[in-house]
Amino acid sequence: MTSRRNSRRLTILTTGAALVLTGCGSSTDDNAAPTGASSANQSVAPDVPTGYDPCTDIPQSVLDSENLRSKDTDDSKASGGIRWRGCGWVQTDGYAPFIRTTNLTVDMVRDKKFADTREYTINNRRAISTRQVEEHPDAVCTINVEMKGGSLEFFLSNPPSNRKTGQLDTCALAKTLAEKVVPTMPATV
Repeated sequence: MTSRRNSRRLTILTTGAALVLTGCGSSTDDNAAPTGASSANQSVAPDVPTGYDPCTDIPQSVLDSENLRSKDTDDSKASGGIRWRGCGWVQTDGYAPFIRTTNLTVDMVRDKKFADTREYTINNRRAISTRQVEEHPDAVCTINVEMKGGSLEFFLSNPPSNRKTGQLDTCALAKTLAEKVVPTMPATV
């Protein structure tokens, strides 16, 4: 179990680093925007949104419907004041999702211009899916769903070696999970 946790944490750290690093321009690029900036000059909120805690507010029935087990707290920070707070789970022989609140907004994620960016609506909230890990674009997908002051982030790792889900599209799995979780969020967050 320890090696699985370390592997999951390494994946998260890699993803956080990829997200932050892709926003950094070189020091010689006069047109580069600072990390976290968007065309609307958005600033990063000082903390993650409140009012929904994925570790305690996702109903057990939703977790059971996806056979998600082994909850593990997963909070992290990255440069530029970016924060994540939430939990990760595993599906035996299947994907591993991390569901966390973050102070990254849907617009900030869009402005990063990640590969395979798709925008849609989940339960009347703006959402965006991206493939942020260049080394494993088919095995990792991130969906950010709009919240006040940030977003609820679904990060799914789904290596092709997983017997149950490895042959399935990771972003489709992430969207299915998000469509089950997002309706459990209060409309006010």
